[in-house]
Amino acid sequence: MGCFSCFDGGKKEQRKEEERLASAEARAKAAEAAQKRQEQFEQSAAGRAARAQMQAAAKQSANSNNGGPVLKWQMG
Repeated sequence: MGCFSCFDGGKKEQRKEEERLASAEARAKAAEAAQKRQEQFEQSAAGRAARAQMQAAAKQSANSNNGGPVLKWQMG
């Protein structure tokens, strides 16, 4: 019986390799599906609105408070 245990190790390695390949394939499919969802979102009205909002926020932050005081007092 001891000799047959030697052959079992090969099957385990083969099974591990098959599982690794299946896992890699599943990750690739998931990444492809996520990319498609992202493209669909960007083309949707919600995606366009989100992009416009992000651009407006970036523009506002670029124009506001360049290290100066938040409140400026005028004496007069």
